[in-house]
Amino acid sequence: MEQRQQRKGRDQQQQSRTGDPDLKERLVGINRVAKTTKGGRTFSFSSIMVVGDEKGRVGHGLGKSREVATSIQKGIEDAKKNMVEVPLVKGTIPHAQEMKFAGAHVMIRPASPGTGV
Repeated sequence: MEQRQQRKGRDQQQQSRTGDPDLKERLVGINRVAKTTKGGRTFSFSSIMVVGDEKGRVGHGLGKSREVATSIQKGIEDAKKNMVEVPLVKGTIPHAQEMKFAGAHVMIRPASPGTGV
């Protein structure tokens, strides 16, 4: 019989990078930074990562490096160190919350069942 290789889904690929099968990571953003020196420009990258188990544990991290892949790995490691427990009721947060920090305005609301946080 012919065996078909099943494609890995996006979530499975993300799980394999962390080494922990319970944790999933999500890339929030990558920023390229240029430092101008006498010899020219030196480029580096910073990445913001979010890691969670979809059961109430979540963490965020910042990674910086001269290469994109290395900055993502550093962001994942930083996010694992900054894990917090989020209380969940029926798979979502219990009530809406709003917070303002510097120029950012963050607002989270409870989601309908089956949607997640």
